[in-house]
Amino acid sequence: MKAGFWVAPEGAEQAMSVMPIGADPLEEIPSARKLSLLATGGAEELIRACPRVRKLLPEIVAALETQQENTPGRLFDLTEFSVDEILLVEQVIGQGEVAGVVSLPDGVGAQIAESVMAGLWRVRFTDTDGKLFADYLEVSSLPEIVRRAAMNNCRPLTPGEAPKGAMNVMPLLSEIAARSEAHHAGAPTHTVTFSLLPMSPEDMSHLQERLGSGAVRLVSKGYGSCRILSTSTKNVWSVQFFNAMDEIILDTLEIGDAPAAARAAEDDFRDSARRLREIEEAYFA
Repeated sequence: MKAGFWVAPEGAEQAMSVMPIGADPLEEIPSARKLSLLATGGAEELIRACPRVRKLLPEIVAALETQQENTPGRLFDLTEFSVDEILLVEQVIGQGEVAGVVSLPDGVGAQIAESVMAGLWRVRFTDTDGKLFADYLEVSSLPEIVRRAAMNNCRPLTPGEAPKGAMNVMPLLSEIAARSEAHHAGAPTHTVTFSLLPMSPEDMSHLQERLGSGAVRLVSKGYGSCRILSTSTKNVWSVQFFNAMDEIILDTLEIGDAPAAARAAEDDFRDSARRLREIEEAYFA
């Protein structure tokens, strides 16, 4: 099974208009149900009725035990699973802190949701009518479709004409363009922090226009939240941090690989393997 399902056709344009840098917070993104059914009396009967899920869990544990942060992930197809099997899978994996959406050409969309086991993701693809046509679990630092969609159909960054009232946007655009082209996978990320760089409203409007909107939007929730938007400029991401009152406390651009705020790290895979094995032994043995 290949990750992503979609390769941009030649000349295709990204059919997505995400919120610009500094815009209103992301709406709530749906994700998996919370783990609760396993603690009820009906769990044993459901587990007996779903042998494919029982077989799947040790395979996922094994993948988590060996997964590396920068290596291709492993996929587990759920597309043909029954309603009961999907329900049981959802109860096992639970709801994590990272979720998002990816919009692709021709109206195809992907919903991304991390499980309570960091590094284990649910990825669901829908067509223009909202009909589900692909559903899988992925063990990886970040789903492959996120990386692919963020890179496909990127356009060259051109500074354009300086707007009236410009302060720092033109040299900043030149710096972003140079760093964007020079970046290679695995290289350190360069961060632009707007609180340290005075920018006029005209600067910000021009910056948003030149960077453009990308196909990926993610939110990572903890004590506050981190909202991550890809731009249509290669390797450039808007990363904004909000407090518990939903007030922005840090507004940045990251030039590099997908932001670390959304990615699972090496230790996460091992911790998640232990957690999932504990669930398997407690409920499925």
